[in-house]
Amino acid sequence: MSKKKTSIGGQALIEGIMMRGPYTSAMSVRLSDGTIDTETWPTHKSAILPWYKKTPFLRGIFNMVDSMGTGFSCLMKSAEKAGMEDEEPTKLEIWLADRLGATATGVMNTIAVILGVGLALLLFIVIPTGVTSLLRPVVPGGQLLALIEGVIKAVIFVCYLALSSRLEEMRRLFSFHGGEHKTIACYEAGEELTVENVRKFPRFHPRCGTSFIVLVLLISILVSSFISWSSPLMRMALKLLTLPVVIGVAYELIKLAGRHNNVLTRIISAPGLWLQRITTNEPDDAMIQVAIAAMTPVIPDDANADNW
Repeated sequence: MSKKKTSIGGQALIEGIMMRGPYTSAMSVRLSDGTIDTETWPTHKSAILPWYKKTPFLRGIFNMVDSMGTGFSCLMKSAEKAGMEDEEPTKLEIWLADRLGATATGVMNTIAVILGVGLALLLFIVIPTGVTSLLRPVVPGGQLLALIEGVIKAVIFVCYLALSSRLEEMRRLFSFHGGEHKTIACYEAGEELTVENVRKFPRFHPRCGTSFIVLVLLISILVSSFISWSSPLMRMALKLLTLPVVIGVAYELIKLAGRHNNVLTRIISAPGLWLQRITTNEPDDAMIQVAIAAMTPVIPDDANADNW
């Protein structure tokens, strides 16, 4: 197989990896007995993508929401498969199970999503805007304030990742993340997917979700420089309204960086690749086996079907 740029992407899970191909998606999880469980499903509900998932700058927000939904579902399922659901339930889980029965899991997942979105808004919109607003009397110019706000966002993001990486569960998750990248790189290099071959490839990849988030942060700084500071609440609201635009631009840039290798795309990829030193670790051979198991079923029969 010759070298190529593939559209296949993935996500690290609890003791596993999910891969999305052009037609088929798969998740592989290492079970408590040491075996690898793999399940597959169609990537898209319809053979023809709706127009809004193909239109440049508009497709980013819809594809991101779709990926987040699939990723969260797989993450929850992988925790169950890996045996984490066998742990003693919390009082809240017991209370919900008593009152809601079979729907309790769905409610817990919804609560988790709401809390996650709320935490993201607090960390990356409320706190940076609030803190920077206090500096308005002593800092001249909205552009400088926007830059300071952006620096605060970046510091919060890097510190959050760095602290998370110190947890044992997150270290393993980041190792599976590295295994995902190395396996895709091996496939793109045209080499057979074996543990020995995958092991020699780098754990960094320009199309990583980490790189996408970094681009969102950087573009949001530029967009924020044009938003008025007359009212902190109004500024937060306008930033939320412009978020789809920011995501759309970041999505197109990440696609550009994944397709080409030149000075511009290397500059675009550099911050995300640097941050992957935190969000990826070197996987062990058992993790690479899981990554290969998830990758193999999603590779299309037509060698050109997954071209980036």
